[in-house]
Amino acid sequence: MPTTSTTDPGRLVVFVVCACTLVAQSMVAAINLMIPQLSASQLNLNAGQLVWAVDAYVIVFAGLLIPAGALGDRYGRRRALLAGLGLFALGAAASAVATGPVLLIAGRAGSGAGAALIMPATMSILVQLAGPEGRSRALASWTLALGLGGLAGNVGGGLIAQFLPWQALFWSMLPLAAVLAYAVIRTVPDSPRHPATTDGRGSLLLISGLAAVLYGIIEGPSQGWAAGRVLTGFASGALLISLFTAHALRAAHPLVDPRLFRNRRLRSAALGSAASFFGLFALFYVNSQYLQYVKGYSAALTGLAIVPLTVGMALAPKAAVRLQARYGPRPLIGGGLLLIGVGLLCVSTADSGTPYPLYAGYLLVLSCGMGFSAPALAFGVVSELPPGQAGLGAGLNTAAREIGAALGVAAVGTALAAQSGGHPTDPTEFVPAMALGLRLVALILLAAATAATIGYRPDPASAGPARSGA
Repeated sequence: MPTTSTTDPGRLVVFVVCACTLVAQSMVAAINLMIPQLSASQLNLNAGQLVWAVDAYVIVFAGLLIPAGALGDRYGRRRALLAGLGLFALGAAASAVATGPVLLIAGRAGSGAGAALIMPATMSILVQLAGPEGRSRALASWTLALGLGGLAGNVGGGLIAQFLPWQALFWSMLPLAAVLAYAVIRTVPDSPRHPATTDGRGSLLLISGLAAVLYGIIEGPSQGWAAGRVLTGFASGALLISLFTAHALRAAHPLVDPRLFRNRRLRSAALGSAASFFGLFALFYVNSQYLQYVKGYSAALTGLAIVPLTVGMALAPKAAVRLQARYGPRPLIGGGLLLIGVGLLCVSTADSGTPYPLYAGYLLVLSCGMGFSAPALAFGVVSELPPGQAGLGAGLNTAAREIGAALGVAAVGTALAAQSGGHPTDPTEFVPAMALGLRLVALILLAAATAATIGYRPDPASAGPARSGA
C-alpha cells in the first residue's frame, strides 16, 4: 500500500478520490436529460413514476448521507468508498435491465445508496490526508469535482440522449465504477477508524424522516401543496424527525447530537450550503427546458450549453483558497452566495431573444459564486467537528446540499406549475413562469445568505476556534 504524507495526499490519490465524487454527482444531473426518452420508452411510465425514476436517487442519497458518513468513520472511509462504488454499480445494472417502473426506480434507489457512501467518504479521505494545513485546498479540489460532475452529467447525458438508447447511461456506470474501485484499492490508504456510532434506531428515524419530508417536497409541485399525500409526507417527516431528536438527546451515543447545532458557525455553514444548492438546482431544473423549449436546442447542444456554469467552479476554488488563508471563510461565504443570487436574477431576464453569449455570462456569474463559497462552506461544517467525526461532518454538509437542491427544484417547479397554465413547453407560458420562479428562488437565497453570513462568526457556545485535523 502506498504511503501518503499527512499534509499532501498526492496528486494521484486526489485524482482518484475526486473522480469517484464526479461520477456519483454526474448521475444527479444526467438523468434529467433522459426524461424524454424514458417517457417515450416501453417502460410505460406514468407521470408520477417518471418523477420517482428521477428522484429516487436523490431521496435515498440525501436520506442516507449522515448514517453513511458515520459508517465510514467507524469502519474505515476507504471501505465505505469501495462499498459505495459496488452499490452504485449494482443499482445502475438493475436500472439498465429494467422492463418496468418498479425495477428502474429500485435501481435508482440502489445507486443513490451507493452515492451516499461515496460522497462523505471522499470528502473525509481528502481532509484526513491533507491535514490541517491543506484542508482548504482539499475541500477546493472536492468542490471542483462536484462542479465537473455536474458538467459530465449534463454533457454526457445530453450526448447519450441524442445518439444512444437510455440504457446506455446506466451501462456506462459499470466499467467506470470497476475502474475506480481498482484505482481506490491501489492508491488510497486505509484511514484510521474512530469509535463513531451507527445508532440503528436513530439512523432509521432520521432516514425515514428525511425521506418523508423529501417526498412532500417532490410531490408538492405536481400534486398541490394541500394534497393529502403531500401533507401526510410533511407531517410524518416532522413527527419522525422530532422522535429522532428526542432519541438523540437521550441516547448515550447518538448518530448526531442535536446539541451540535448550538454551534452558530456550523449551523450557518450548513444553512449556506443548503442555500447554494437551492439556487443551483433551481437553475438546473429550468435550464434544460429553457434551452430546448425556448431556444430550440437539441439534447446534446443543451448539455454543452451549460459548460460555462462549470468554469467558475473549476477556477474560483483555487483563488478561494488563497483568499480564505488571508481573510477567513466568512467573506467568501457572503460574497459567493451573493453572486449566486445575482446570477439567478440575471438568468430570470432571459427570453427567446437573449443571445447565448449573454446567457453564458449569467451562468458564469453564478458559477463563480459557487466556486468561491462552496469550499468555505464545507470548511465551516467539517472544521467545527472533532477529527473522528470527519465523515459525519461530510455527511451533514452533503445532506444540507441535497435537501437544499430538492427545495430549489420544488420552489421553481411550483412557480412553473402555477404560472405556465399547464403548458410548460409553450415558450410564451414558460418564459414568464421561469422568470417568476427564479426571482423567488433568488430572494429566498439572498435572505438565507444574509443569515448565514451574519451567523458565521465565533460562537460563545462553541469550544473555542475551529478544530483541526481529520
